[in-house]
Amino acid sequence: MRTFSRGMALAVLVCGSAAYADRNDFRLTNLGNPNQFASSGSTTPSTNYNPEAHGDFRAFARTFAAVMTSANLMPPETLGHAGFSLNAELSVIALPSPGNQDGQVTLPTEGAATNPLLLPSVHVRKGLPFSFELGARVGWIDRSSMFAATGEVKWAVNEGFTWLPDVGVRAHVTRLMGNKDFDLTAAGLDIGVGKQFPLGGMVTITPYGGLDLVGVAASTDTLDFNQSRTRGDTLNPASPYAGLDNTGVYQEVKLGENINSRLYGGARFISGALQLGAEISLSNQGAIEVANTQTGETRSRALPAVFAFSTTLGLDF
Repeated sequence: MRTFSRGMALAVLVCGSAAYADRNDFRLTNLGNPNQFASSGSTTPSTNYNPEAHGDFRAFARTFAAVMTSANLMPPETLGHAGFSLNAELSVIALPSPGNQDGQVTLPTEGAATNPLLLPSVHVRKGLPFSFELGARVGWIDRSSMFAATGEVKWAVNEGFTWLPDVGVRAHVTRLMGNKDFDLTAAGLDIGVGKQFPLGGMVTITPYGGLDLVGVAASTDTLDFNQSRTRGDTLNPASPYAGLDNTGVYQEVKLGENINSRLYGGARFISGALQLGAEISLSNQGAIEVANTQTGETRSRALPAVFAFSTTLGLDF
C-alpha cells in the first residue's frame, strides 16, 4: 500500500502541473521554426518553417516588454524619508492585431489572446533620505501562470519648491516570471515632471507626465518545433540523433539594440492617507530589420504602438 501511495504521489507531481496551460500562457513554437531544413546537412523540410521567425520573436519580445512596463502610476516627488505607500493597481492594455506585417505582432499564446489584456498589480514604495525612494511591483498576467516582477529606485532631482515643478529620475528592471523556454527582461530610465496642488486641508492633486526609455533583452532555450514527436521517435536506436531534428533557438534580443520609448501622463489624488490615481501611456516601438532565412533579403518592419490605461488605489503614510 505504501508503494502504491508513493507511486500515485509521484504521478501527480510529474504530470499534474505540466498538463495545464491557460489561454494567455506562451508557446513560442507558434512563432514558427527559423530553420529551413530539419537538421544540418539535410534536405528534408523542417516542421512549421517560418522564414521570418527570428524577426517575429524579436517583435514579440519588444511588444510584451512594452506590456510589462506600461504603468508608472506615481508622480516624480518622493514619499519622504519616513514615507511608505501600498497600492493595488490595474492596467488595461490594448494588444496589436496578430500577424507579421507592419503594425501587427503575433503573441504566441496557447489560445486566442485576451484583448484587451488585464494586468493587476501590487505596488510597494518606501521613502529614503536625500530624496531617494525604493519600490517593488508584482503584476499578474491575466489568464496565465506568468508574473511581471519590477524593482525600481527613484531620485527626485527637484521637489517641494513653491514655484518650481518636481523632477524625478527612475531606474527600473522588470522580469517576466512563470514563463517556459525563454527569458524576457526590460530595463529602463524614466524622467518625470509633476506639480502638487492643494485643494484644501489635507487634499491634494498632482498632475504629472514623463518619458520612459526601455531596453529589451530576450533569449530562448532549445525549442522542439515538432509537437507531434513521440518518446519512441526520440529514443529510436536506429536514428540516435532524430531527437535533434526540428529543434533550434531564436536569435538573442539584445538590450542595447532594442529600445522602446513610452510617453505617459496622469494625476494622483490624495485625501488623508487615501491615494487614488489614473494614467495613460503610449509605447512607441519604432521599426526593426527582419531577415528572411530562405531568400536572404531583409525588410524594415514597423512595430505597433502599445496603449495602456492604468488606475491605482492605495494608502500613503
